[in-house]
Amino acid sequence: MKLIRDLKQGDVDALQHLLESLPDYAERVTGSPPGDSDALSVLIDAPDGFDPAGKRALGLWDGDRLVAFADVLIGYPNADTAFIGLLAVAGDCHRTGLGRRLHQAVTERARQECGSNGTLRLAILDTNKDTAEPFWRSLGYEPTGESVPYQRGTVTSTVALWERPITKFRGAPA
Repeated sequence: MKLIRDLKQGDVDALQHLLESLPDYAERVTGSPPGDSDALSVLIDAPDGFDPAGKRALGLWDGDRLVAFADVLIGYPNADTAFIGLLAVAGDCHRTGLGRRLHQAVTERARQECGSNGTLRLAILDTNKDTAEPFWRSLGYEPTGESVPYQRGTVTSTVALWERPITKFRGAPA
C-alpha cells in the first residue's frame, strides 16, 4: 500500500536513495551525478528571506521505500502561492502515475494552506524542459512568460516560470 506523508529528518537516507536513482536529472541540472548531501540540501534549502516554517517535504512511500518526493514552499513568493521546487519520482517508477498521485497531494495541501483561489507555481530549467514540460503541461500548468538566469555546478541556463490555479486539474479531480 502506498502512503503519502511529510518527510522527517530521519528520512534523509531514503530521499538520497531516490535522488541517486535519477543521475540523468542531476546531470541536466548541475552537470554532475547526485552528490552525497543532495537529500539534506533539498530538505533544508530555501530562498533568501523565506520562512522555513512554510517548507513542506512530501513523500510517497511504497512500504519503507520512498518512490516519489515533492519539495513545496507554502507562501512563496506571496501568501496565496505554493511553489513546487522539486517533484521527483524514482527512476524505475517513471510513467506509473506516481508523479500525478503525489501532485494531487501537493494540490490538496496547497488548497488547505493557501486557499482555493491560490496559485501553484514552479520553474522549469531549460536543460530539463524536454522531460519536464510535457508532464507539467498535462497537469494544467502554463508558462507565465517570466524567466530568470540559472547557474549551478557547471550548468548555466535559464528557468521559465509556470503556474496554474490550485483548483484546476486535468485528468483527475483536484
